[in-house]
Amino acid sequence: MSTTPRERNARCSVARSLDVLGEKWTLLVVREAFFGVTRFADFRARLGIAPDVLTARLETLVEGGVLARRPYRDEGQRQREEYVLTEAGAELKTILAAFVAWGDVHRPSGFGPSTVYVDRDTEEPVRIAFLTDDGRELAPEDVGVVAGPGALAA
Repeated sequence: MSTTPRERNARCSVARSLDVLGEKWTLLVVREAFFGVTRFADFRARLGIAPDVLTARLETLVEGGVLARRPYRDEGQRQREEYVLTEAGAELKTILAAFVAWGDVHRPSGFGPSTVYVDRDTEEPVRIAFLTDDGRELAPEDVGVVAGPGALAA
């Protein structure tokens, strides 16, 4: 029995993640949330994104469980909603750090890194790595990619 691309993608972690994170601007909205941005106007100002596009990206991130809406009210103003990272959203820090590491090497700006990930206590720079269960670090070329138990047979 042959499988369709739709069936294969439904089982693929990358494809399912891209359903939430794969549109232009989405990871930039998440990046800003890590910098503490929570309000629509602030996302818009920092990103220079059109309001309709930002609305769509925020909706996708809320529906995908990356951001949650939280009501707030500034004095003398109507109630509005801000957007805060959920636990699932906070776990994207590793993904963003990997993007930063790749971009700094393969798409350098000439100005140096725009983001540096550090140990909160010591402020020593940290990096993304592949680790075995016993703590050994592997170089990317020493890491294989194999089908997992949820994959469809070829």
